[in-house]
Amino acid sequence: MNRDAETKIALGQTALGIELGSTRIKSVLIDDRHNILATGSFQWENRLENGLWTYHLEDAAAGLQESYASLAADVWKRYGRKLETVGAIGISGMMHGYLALDRDQKPLAPFLTWRNTNTARAAGLLTEQLQFNIPLRWSIAHLYENILNGEAHVKRLDYLCTLSSYLHLLLSGQRVIGICEASGMFPIDPCRHDFDSVMLDRFDALIADKGYSWRIRSVLPRVLTAGEAAGLLTPEGARLLDPSGTLRPGIPMAPPEGDAGTGMVATNSVAIGTGNVSAGTSIFAMVVLDKPLRKLYRDIDMVTTPGGHPVAMVHCNNGTSEIDAWFRLFRDFAAAIGAQTDDGALYRALFQQSLRGDGDCGGVIAYNYLSGEPITGSETGCPMLLRGQTACLTLANFMRAQIYSVFASLAIGMDILKEENVRISRLTAHGGLFKTPGVAQRYLSAAMEAPITVLQSAGEGGPYGMAILAAYMRQRKPGQLLEDYLQAEIFTGQSGSTIAASPEEIDGFRQFLRQYRRLLPSQNAAASIINR
Repeated sequence: MNRDAETKIALGQTALGIELGSTRIKSVLIDDRHNILATGSFQWENRLENGLWTYHLEDAAAGLQESYASLAADVWKRYGRKLETVGAIGISGMMHGYLALDRDQKPLAPFLTWRNTNTARAAGLLTEQLQFNIPLRWSIAHLYENILNGEAHVKRLDYLCTLSSYLHLLLSGQRVIGICEASGMFPIDPCRHDFDSVMLDRFDALIADKGYSWRIRSVLPRVLTAGEAAGLLTPEGARLLDPSGTLRPGIPMAPPEGDAGTGMVATNSVAIGTGNVSAGTSIFAMVVLDKPLRKLYRDIDMVTTPGGHPVAMVHCNNGTSEIDAWFRLFRDFAAAIGAQTDDGALYRALFQQSLRGDGDCGGVIAYNYLSGEPITGSETGCPMLLRGQTACLTLANFMRAQIYSVFASLAIGMDILKEENVRISRLTAHGGLFKTPGVAQRYLSAAMEAPITVLQSAGEGGPYGMAILAAYMRQRKPGQLLEDYLQAEIFTGQSGSTIAASPEEIDGFRQFLRQYRRLLPSQNAAASIINR
C-alpha cells in the first residue's frame, strides 16, 4: 500500500475533478504533485425526445453520485481509507446548451445539449445584430430561439446556465461560471474577462418589446477566471455528492468549466500558439491566438482559455459515436460465432486493421452524422457509407474510412485558420480515440497536415484537466499564470509521442476529403428524406 498517497488522502492534499461528458461521468482524484490516485465513472446516454437531444437532470445528479461513489470505492480498495475530504473540487461538463431555471432553481424547460441544431434562425439574427459569430449550440442562441418562438417559460427565467454551472450551483449555492465555459454562453470581452457589455446592451434592446422583467445581465452567471475561488461545498452539496454522509462540507470549489477548457488544460494547450484536438462524441480543435482574426467567420467560434486568452475554436457535432455503433455490431458478430474477446482488444484489432487500408480508403466514404453538422451544412443526422462500383471494400478500408470521417468536418473548418495564417507551435490530441497507439493520431496528422502529440494522460482527458484546475486554485503562487503553472508543475518532462504523417498519407487523406466534399449533397438529400 502506498503510505505517502494514503497520508495525502487523509490530510486532503488532493484535488477532485468530475466531468459530465457525453457518454461518461468521470471522476479523477489527484495528489498535490498531480499524480492520479483514483478514478470513478458512470455510463449515461443522451436521449432524442421530441426531435431534440437532452439528458434528464435527475440522471445527471444520480450519475454524479454514482461516479463519485465509484471513485470513493477505488480509494478504499487502493489505500484502505474512506474519502472524507479533498483539498479542492471542480465540476466540468459538456459546453454550451440551454438550461433555464426559475427563482426556485427548478428547470423551466428540458435541458438542451450542444448537439441540437434547431437554432439557425436565432443564431443568424444574433450574429448579424452583434456582429459576432453566434454558433447554433450557444446558450444565447437557444434562449433567443425560445423568445422568437414565444415560449411561455422565458417570462419566468431567473437563471440561464450550463450543465456544469447548474451542478456547481447545487453543490455550492454559487451562481458562477468559468470563463471558458462562459464563452460558450455569450460573447466575452477579452480585456475585461467578462461578458461583453456592449453586446449585452444590444441583446436587451433586441428583446425590449417583449416586456420581460429580467435583463440578460441578471440571468447569466458571474464569470470567473482559473484560480479564482468559486465558493465552498455546502452541507446540502456534500449530501448530494455523497449520500453516505462520509464527505465533509466546506471544501473549496473551483470555477465550473466546460469540456473544451478542461481538454486544453489536460493537454497543456493554454499558451499562445498552442492548440489541441479533443475527440469524443463531438470533436473540436482549439488554437490560442496572439491577435483577433481579421473578420467574422460563421465556422469559427471565438472562445477563451480558462485563463482568459482568446481562442479560435472549430467545433463539429459528430465525433466517435458512429465508430462506437459499428464496434457494437462487430462485438455482436464475434459473440455470434463464439469468439472470446474483450472490448479493448476488439477496438485495438479494428483500429490496427485500418493501417492496412489504402490511403484514400479505396474509394469508401463514410459520414458519421448522427446529428446535424453545421460546418458542412447538414441540418439533420443520417450516418452513411458510400462507395462507387470500383471501390475496394475491405475491413481495412472500411475502418480507415470510419476513422477518417471523425476528422473530415474538422479538416474543412481548420482550412479557415490556414487562410488567416494562424501559427500553431504545437498541436496535442486527447480522448479515448487515441488510446490505440499510432492509428487515429497518424490520421489526424494527415488531416491537419501537422505533427500531432499525444501525452500519457490523453485517455484521462477532461476530468483530469478539471482536477488540475482545482489544484491550481489551491496551490498556485501569487500572480502565477495558468500556462506557467502547467509547464512548471506538470508537463515538464512528461512523456508522450509525436507523429507526423508522411506526404503519401497526407495526399491519401486529401483524396478522401475531395470525394467527401463532392458527395455531401447526397448525404444531405438522404437525411432530408429519412428524417421526415
